[in-house]
Amino acid sequence: MEPKKNIKSDVSRNASLFFAVGLALMMTLTYLTINYKSYDKSDIDIGQLNVDDEFEEEIPITNQEIIPPPPPPPPPVVPEEIEIVEDEKEIEETVIESTETDQEEVIVEVEDVEVEEVEEDIEVPFAVIENVPIFPGCENEKGNNAKKQCMSNKISKFVNRKFNTDLASDLGLTGKQRISVIFKIDKTGNITNIQARAPNPALEKEAKRVIGLLPKMQPGKQRGKAVTVPYSLPILFQVQD
Repeated sequence: MEPKKNIKSDVSRNASLFFAVGLALMMTLTYLTINYKSYDKSDIDIGQLNVDDEFEEEIPITNQEIIPPPPPPPPPVVPEEIEIVEDEKEIEETVIESTETDQEEVIVEVEDVEVEEVEEDIEVPFAVIENVPIFPGCENEKGNNAKKQCMSNKISKFVNRKFNTDLASDLGLTGKQRISVIFKIDKTGNITNIQARAPNPALEKEAKRVIGLLPKMQPGKQRGKAVTVPYSLPILFQVQD
C-alpha cells in the first residue's frame, strides 16, 4: 500500500504564483531605483525677486526756465504847455447871397437853343455794304455784285496804268514785289486815309501817290445813308531782270 501526501504540505503547489509576484516586485524596485533623482541643496539658488526695483520709475530732472517779468511801461509824456495867444487878425466873413429872385425883379425869357445834331462817321466793310461805292463808268451795272466787280477791275487797270513800274528796277529790287494798300472812300466819295506797306519805303510812297489819283466816286450807302467804306488793294508786279 502506497503512502498518500497531504495536499497542504506540498510546497510546489503555489510556486508559479510566488514567482510571478516576486518578479513583479523586483521589476518595480528596479524601475524606482533607475528613475530616482537626487539634488544637491548647496547648488540650487532660486534668487530673490525685488518687486519694488522693477516698478521704480526713474524721473528725469528738468530745469524750469524762469521768464523775467516784462519791463514796466514808460512814463506818460507830459504835454507841453500851450500858450494862448490872442488873435489880432480880423476874419472876413463870407456872405452867401440868395439865388432866389425877387418878386419885383423882371425875368428875362431866353429863346430856345437849337442843338445841332452831329452825324457819326459810320464805317461799313466793302464786303457787306448794301450799296457799294460806284466807280465812274460802273453806273449802268445791275446788282451790287456786278458793281463790286466793275469797281475792282477799274481800280486795277487804273493802278497798272499810273504806277511807275521802273521804280523797282531803279531801286535794285528783283523778283515779285507785293504792296498792300488800304484806303477809305468817305461819305462824300473822296479817297482818304491811304496806308501802304511794301518791302521798300519808295514803293510805299509810289503806291500812296497812285491811289491818291483815283477819281471821286459815288459814296456807299447803308440803309439809305451815305457811309464810309474801307477798301484794301493788293498790288503785285514782277520786276523784269
